[in-house]
Amino acid sequence: MSAAIGTERRERLARALLTAFLVVAAVDLVALLADIPVAARVAKPLLMPLLAAYAVARRGPRPLVAALLFGWGGDVLLMADSDTAFLLGMGSFAVGHVCYLWLFGRAPSSLSVAVAYAVVLTVALVLLWPGLPADLRIPMVGYSLLLTAMAYRAGVLGRYAAVGGALFLLSDTLIAVGVADAPRLPAHGFWIMLTYIAAQFLLAGGALSPGTRPWARASAVPLAPGTPRP
Repeated sequence: MSAAIGTERRERLARALLTAFLVVAAVDLVALLADIPVAARVAKPLLMPLLAAYAVARRGPRPLVAALLFGWGGDVLLMADSDTAFLLGMGSFAVGHVCYLWLFGRAPSSLSVAVAYAVVLTVALVLLWPGLPADLRIPMVGYSLLLTAMAYRAGVLGRYAAVGGALFLLSDTLIAVGVADAPRLPAHGFWIMLTYIAAQFLLAGGALSPGTRPWARASAVPLAPGTPRP
């Protein structure tokens, strides 16, 4: 009986945290569209801690929680307008991608998907390379390789995580477009955050409930035996 009560409380907490994440995400996106920078600066640093707390409430694997928290570090650092902060933020995201790769394990992936991602990465680098600042080119190439590997491997957790990995790559490509001073989309910052928020949510959902809807209950699909828990 007490175990059932504990499970129900944990489910209620998880739902509350997920709702809070979605509300803050909506605030951030609306603030970007309405050009309310103060609201966006308040909302953005709350996103990944709320999603990480949701993952903990769902008894998610430690690498997922770590990836989300390193994503939070990247979010905060990228809010500062300096090359040093940009590099540190990119480094924080890179560690997060390593955590995701650890989470994905050694399950086989599609060779055709690997080729597709390699082509996308090559085309993006060729197009953006001339506009990238010289001192950022090598770090961004290294980061892009790691990000692309993460996006490619995300599919081992199912189609939702696969879409999440692809959206993460798209989001960071949009950031690179801005760094390279290439033509941008209207409401450029909105599209960066929309794809990023969706990416992290889908990756988290794929890790918590592989192969099912990201918002499925914690008990719907148990984690594989031996998966680490916090």
